[in-house]
Amino acid sequence: MPEPYPLLAGINSIDDLKRLPERVLPRLAEELRRYIIEVVSRTGGHLASNLGVVELTIALHRVFSSPRDKIIWDVGHQTYAHKILTGRKDGFRFLRQRNGMSGFPKRSESEHDVFETGHASTSISAALGILCAQELREVDGRVIAVIGDGSLTGGIALEALNCAGQLGKKLIIVLNDNTMSIDENVGALSVYLTRITATRPYRLFRKTVDGLVRRIPVVGRRILQWIYRLKGAAKAFFFRNHFFADLGFEYVGPLHGHDIHSLIRVLDNVAENFERPTVVHVSTVKGKGYTHAESAPSRFHGVGAFSVADGKPAGEARTNYTDVFGEALLDLAAGDRRIAAVTAAMAAGTGLEPFARAFPDRFFDVGIAEQHAVTFSAGLAAGGLKPVVAVYSTFIQRAVDQVIHDVALQKLPVVFALDRAGLVGRDGETHHGVFDVALFRGVPHLAVMAPASAGELRAMLAWALDSGAPAVVRYPRAACSFDHPACDLPLVPGRGGKIIDRGGEALIVAVGSLAAEAAAAAAVLEEEGILIDVYSPRFLRPVDEAYFLNVVAPYRRILFVEDGVKGGGIGEYLGCLMSEQGVESGGAAGITVFSAAGVPDRFVEQGSRRELLALCGLDAAGIANRVRKLVGEGRLTPQIKI
Repeated sequence: MPEPYPLLAGINSIDDLKRLPERVLPRLAEELRRYIIEVVSRTGGHLASNLGVVELTIALHRVFSSPRDKIIWDVGHQTYAHKILTGRKDGFRFLRQRNGMSGFPKRSESEHDVFETGHASTSISAALGILCAQELREVDGRVIAVIGDGSLTGGIALEALNCAGQLGKKLIIVLNDNTMSIDENVGALSVYLTRITATRPYRLFRKTVDGLVRRIPVVGRRILQWIYRLKGAAKAFFFRNHFFADLGFEYVGPLHGHDIHSLIRVLDNVAENFERPTVVHVSTVKGKGYTHAESAPSRFHGVGAFSVADGKPAGEARTNYTDVFGEALLDLAAGDRRIAAVTAAMAAGTGLEPFARAFPDRFFDVGIAEQHAVTFSAGLAAGGLKPVVAVYSTFIQRAVDQVIHDVALQKLPVVFALDRAGLVGRDGETHHGVFDVALFRGVPHLAVMAPASAGELRAMLAWALDSGAPAVVRYPRAACSFDHPACDLPLVPGRGGKIIDRGGEALIVAVGSLAAEAAAAAAVLEEEGILIDVYSPRFLRPVDEAYFLNVVAPYRRILFVEDGVKGGGIGEYLGCLMSEQGVESGGAAGITVFSAAGVPDRFVEQGSRRELLALCGLDAAGIANRVRKLVGEGRLTPQIKI
């Protein structure tokens, strides 16, 4: 049977790529695309972005010599071709699997992964730092930052551009623009002029003329400034790059991002001839080569397993917390014109697309700019609206200062809907939302809630919007199939509810969606003759301390479980509260034994959410094991644990 990837089969290193005749590289690009589609259709992953940079990746590795030359990929979710070409072709089949290959650059995985990037807009800063370090250590090698047009909206990217222009070092920035189309006439002229300005003769001419003009007595520097202004004006007219020119960058482009031969020629000339920071503007098509992804790039940005033939998701679709949030906000906004929705380039991922269609004048996608999203929302609230900021838990970390100073300090009624809270799954360390409770539970004026069911999510969102104060509602990217009559009880600030209440000998205090795991653990333990009750706190802040102490008073053994880090978590806080108040029961020893369980004190790797819950002992089996141990310790040697 013929080899499905004849060219790719022979690529086991960058040296193998460099030995290929240039004429066959377009065929290699086709094979890379087919291989990426084949693997991602089974493992899930970021598809459209990776299909869009195949030719660019080949050209970069053809011209530069990694790892001597450092390539830093912004966000990192477009590095699949890079991983395959740098000796990880076979391991790629286990993409995003437990103990398999990461979907993002990972320094421990390969020397070609220079810097780990899971959040957007960081590549220019990192690349500039690496370049400065190399110069100080007298280490050779070019440094290239690859950043998308979306990531360029991030504040840190703009800060880095400003610094890079000021330092004037030989940094190469490849701007991967996958939204701007190239007009044929202007595009052809741009490519032609780009090739001229990137050649050695032109660069030598520029250097000679600049030197001669600079040496003209008195007026030389003034004339040079006029030349630069004229050049900048011309480029702004033809290339729309005045922004980069004003910051002190050379500008090349826009280039056709799927023409390997042109990319190689221009990148080679830039590498050899440019002595200043340079932006190479490349225009690509997201989802290139796969019809379904090209026509719906947002839907194929991050995907689960799917059918290659029709692009449809594999497996049965189940309602998840994201869907419930989107529907609930839509319903609430229909009855209140003051409700607005804000997101940072993730309308689809946060379930806001229906809201955007129904209320376009009240929907704001500010791009990859989480800090701006929060303070902008604070402004909306100060102006009389009820903004809801929908963002992944891991990304709100980038705007902690704004949440504290611009929202909470002023008691402005901004609601934060934190999707992907807890252990997210296959995107790994950079995307787990395990720090939000520790970050925000101690912030004054800010309510923090965690729903255990779809009904609770709807109720919490409605309560937050009516509260007139800042609030956080955190929930996982998971199916919300759990239901219990206690979840339908009215919300009372600071109070939770009993999911299971039958006079058990121990109590599990389970945060949010872990209530379902705790209930399943209680069912297992009941078969062993151990009766366990389950309490869902609902509110992580504020906490009605007197009410909580009354709830736990009958129990001598209590286990706290939460899908966040233990340090600064709700278990640590409530455990300390119990210790301070001297909670006692009427048991023989008269001392309450309690323990807190959460995400371990390390960065948790990738895997399915189910696998990671088990790894952290937060699934039903793990919780049952912790209760067995706690019950045993309580019977033998009463003590207090955190």
